[in-house]
Amino acid sequence: MQTMQRHILSTAAACLAFASIACGGNASSSRVSDAQRTAIADTLRTMIVRAYDITAPGDPVQRLMSLYPPSGEVVSASGGQLSTSRDTLEAEIRTFWDNVGRNMRDPKWIWGPMHIDVLAPDAAVVTTTYRVPHLTPRGLPHVIAGAWTAVFQRRNGRWVVVQEHLSDLPPQVAMPMSGAMSAPMNGAMSDSSGAMHDSATRAAHRGGTP
Repeated sequence: MQTMQRHILSTAAACLAFASIACGGNASSSRVSDAQRTAIADTLRTMIVRAYDITAPGDPVQRLMSLYPPSGEVVSASGGQLSTSRDTLEAEIRTFWDNVGRNMRDPKWIWGPMHIDVLAPDAAVVTTTYRVPHLTPRGLPHVIAGAWTAVFQRRNGRWVVVQEHLSDLPPQVAMPMSGAMSAPMNGAMSDSSGAMHDSATRAAHRGGTP
């Protein structure tokens, strides 16, 4: 099963990478210097960590939505479902947060290694894993975990997610990992409290309502 999941994720990442190249026009990865590549990777890594930090003041849903374009199409796939509307995505994130995210007790967001491929000066693909150990309202331990691949495009000087694919880790696999969870892989991917965005329906795909 895990081999099949890795194959599916690899295929999805390849498709998304192709899409991002198309979005990037004629720009070639050969035109990206090592310094640019490092700077872009650092920028994306910082954006992602900040977006998922609900310890910061303000609305966590709006903070998550800051990763996406202010308008237009956003392709988001998860649990065999697909949406292309930014408004739909925001509604799903809001529903998930209201029904699941805010009910998590002492959540701790832990990122795995972030694999960032800079394809062009204005296009990049990020694939990473996440684990969110927390307590349910009843005080029971629970873990949401999975993998995320996102295509970023720089529009008007700002990096935004234009396509994404999410794949959850089955609860029976995620829960045994909770005792072995450690700090993030490096300082740039420091721990942050948070809750994965999605609709109530997709929440079940991710591991269910706590």
